[in-house]
Amino acid sequence: MKHYLKNATVVNEGALFPAGIFIVDERIAAVCRYDDASGIERENECVAESDSVTDLKGRYVAPGVIDAHVHFREPGAVHKACIATESAAAALGGVTSFMDMPNNNPPAVSREALDRKFDIAGRDSVVNYSFYLGATADNLAEVLSCDFSKVCGVKVFMGSSTGNLLLDDDAALARLFAECPALIAVHSEDNEIISSNLEKAREIYGEDIPFSAHPDIRSAEACVKSTEKAVALAEKYGTRLHILHVSTAAEVAMLAAVKARSQAISAETCAQYLFFCDRDYAELGPLVKCNPAIKTHRDMLALRKAVRCGVIDNISTDHAPHLLVEKRRPYLQSPSGIPLIQYSLPMMLDLADRGSLSLPLVVEKMAHAPARIYKISERGFIREGYYADLVVFETGRRHAVQAPASRCGWTPVSRLSGSVVHTIANGRFVVRDGKLTGERSARPLEFC
Repeated sequence: MKHYLKNATVVNEGALFPAGIFIVDERIAAVCRYDDASGIERENECVAESDSVTDLKGRYVAPGVIDAHVHFREPGAVHKACIATESAAAALGGVTSFMDMPNNNPPAVSREALDRKFDIAGRDSVVNYSFYLGATADNLAEVLSCDFSKVCGVKVFMGSSTGNLLLDDDAALARLFAECPALIAVHSEDNEIISSNLEKAREIYGEDIPFSAHPDIRSAEACVKSTEKAVALAEKYGTRLHILHVSTAAEVAMLAAVKARSQAISAETCAQYLFFCDRDYAELGPLVKCNPAIKTHRDMLALRKAVRCGVIDNISTDHAPHLLVEKRRPYLQSPSGIPLIQYSLPMMLDLADRGSLSLPLVVEKMAHAPARIYKISERGFIREGYYADLVVFETGRRHAVQAPASRCGWTPVSRLSGSVVHTIANGRFVVRDGKLTGERSARPLEFC
């Protein structure tokens, strides 16, 4: 199948330029730049050879978003979400690849558990996929025998988000960091500090803790202490370390110094930490409760600056669906997590419209950087010979957001100025004119 996308404004590798894109089967066969006479001549040849042509009328085209941090809940909690529904939501948000975390039931801490998830995704996913292997105190043998050409990395929970995967044993952590052959991605919060802060909150509020106390309970101090520990281990053993969902100005300051001396340590933040702050608890309460907590306005501004100056390498979502009936329980019973995969790119486009980010920077942090950090083969860029994973989007018109495709059925965002028009995965339109086509062209990601 040969398809041509004409009259595009390409956003790729730091540049914006007018061009057409020729897709042959799953791959980008040609990028025909209109600012080059030979590109226009080449376009005529590609159009003549194509089975179909789509006129994008000047809309932006970028490599599809790679969300390196999601919780799709399958297996174990499919009443909240599953790979079929959440990958559909991903496609509607311009996401062409996702990497799913191991805190399932049972947890993905073995090859057998990973194989089960790969089988489900191969059957049900709308977009490309990979899965983390979870680290425990006693599964180092599984880590060492894992095929990391197919598995994106090892996830370590150094906080209390997920009790059955909490790894806070110093000896086990040291062995893992010393011997792990792959990228280690860490949830970095100190459990003792969080527990102490929670007891203090109970003394003040009893059992009726307000959601506005969440950033005081899961505090900046808890994040910094745990991140310092992870960095120290990585520097000692030369580990490829990725700090997940950085949420504080203090971590930004620390990581700026760390990254000046180490190329092996990278850092992620998530859309919610760039878009919301503690002022939003008054209106949204449980809907913005996540771990680590969304913190102060100062933290939010520091994170935006860190994205601009390169201290933060990539932007993900930590997409974590829960049913509304669960989220609306009192603070101590309300689970942490926000479903954002359908809205993360529009949220960042909204920030670009407001001048906080640029379009090339959004594409860098949401497509190019995750491809580099995780060493994903032939994805994340608009390059000839690469897989045709593309998103076509518009900006500048504020509108009500699209209804959620996630099984949980809600979102904390209401109006944004960015929107996804088409999503193409492996050369196929999985979203056309903002609607799912029913096409499934998903492949497992490969890592080099």
